[in-house]
Amino acid sequence: MTGASPYRLVGARPEPEFEMRVDGRPVPVVPGQTVGAALHAAGIRTWRTTRFDGRRRGLFCGIGVCFDCLVTVNGEENLRACLTEARPGDEVTTS
Repeated sequence: MTGASPYRLVGARPEPEFEMRVDGRPVPVVPGQTVGAALHAAGIRTWRTTRFDGRRRGLFCGIGVCFDCLVTVNGEENLRACLTEARPGDEVTTS
């Protein structure tokens, strides 16, 4: 194979980006991203505060161990953004 990468996916057609809405604002998503990854890629680093002291929180561990990244997706509360795959048309609300 001269000049061709052995890692090229022949005929692969990636799915197009889509949007989810976060607190009413559109946020672009690459298929396969979690809600947390999409927020981080969009430059949104914090999206909730702690009950006590009002400390800002967002992604911390990124693997579902902590609960710093909680969001509400389509009315389902207390989902970890780092584990929740974003879907087209998702309505995400933060606290």
